[in-house]
Amino acid sequence: MHRTSRAWPPVARAGRAGACAALAVAALACAGAAAAEDAAEWLQRAATAARQQTYSGTLVYQHAGRVETSRLLHMVDERGEHEKLVNLDGPAREVIRNNEQVRCYYPDAKIIRVEPRTYRNAFPSLLPQQVDTLASYYFFRKAEIARIAGVETQAVLFEPKDGMRYGHKLWADMTSGLLLKAQLLNERNVPIEQFAFNDIQIGVKIERDSVRPTFMPPFPPDWQMRESLPGDVVQQDTGWTVKELPPGFSKVVEGYRTLRGKVGPVAHIVYSDGLVAVSVFVEPMPQAPQPIGLSQQGGINVYSRQLDDHLVTVLGETPGTTVRKIAFSVAHR
Repeated sequence: MHRTSRAWPPVARAGRAGACAALAVAALACAGAAAAEDAAEWLQRAATAARQQTYSGTLVYQHAGRVETSRLLHMVDERGEHEKLVNLDGPAREVIRNNEQVRCYYPDAKIIRVEPRTYRNAFPSLLPQQVDTLASYYFFRKAEIARIAGVETQAVLFEPKDGMRYGHKLWADMTSGLLLKAQLLNERNVPIEQFAFNDIQIGVKIERDSVRPTFMPPFPPDWQMRESLPGDVVQQDTGWTVKELPPGFSKVVEGYRTLRGKVGPVAHIVYSDGLVAVSVFVEPMPQAPQPIGLSQQGGINVYSRQLDDHLVTVLGETPGTTVRKIAFSVAHR
């Protein structure tokens, strides 16, 4: 074949090479489009299953050497979705969701917190932002078929198209499409966070009373009701910005917040790509020496640098290159 190639006239050889290149590009484009369509279809099926199926199970969350176990019940009726998540170990907590309204009950602290339903949604649901991000910024491929909680599942991989994000491996029930296991993978494809059902019942009948809160009004006078903003930030213009954000990230919160150990309010800006959030903190440079550079806390990378007379700290469940890039892009608006 190589000898035949050299026998072609130069123009013909160039034309054949161009045609081959064009066909290769077209094939890759078609393959990419097909993969994107497969990814979107797969994700949409998983998202729909989480909304429309009735299910109950025991959910185990592993992160940074910690293990948390919860009981999850999800039912659908003519009034929409109703969900109850109860911690089985650690401090008592109960999360009740009725469609978009979320309330967290902390009986030990005697607090009821009204939460916004944000991108940090409870597994196994997938919000529209999460579906869009996975379909747009990750390569999609199917992996093994495996049994999770006694159910046959199809595993899929979402591998980042750049070095700005971690990978995701998801397992979904082959019959219903419901997500039963999810892993967050670092640059070495090592899991740094995992959700998985230990047991699951899909399509079972759940009574409406089963997803009501255990704690009902009237509440004792020493209980407090608190409404949370995303991150408890007092929203306002801080005068700070990030000049060069990684593709897909956009600002979701900006303002000031009070942090333990800090003299005054700290500027706090949150950026998200729909899957993960990255926090940027800017404060006057403290008197005490501060750690500068990259550090890691479980799956969270932290980068700190001095900018004039301010300390910039960026943290997020992203690779170290992402938090460093953002830290060096922080500037006065």
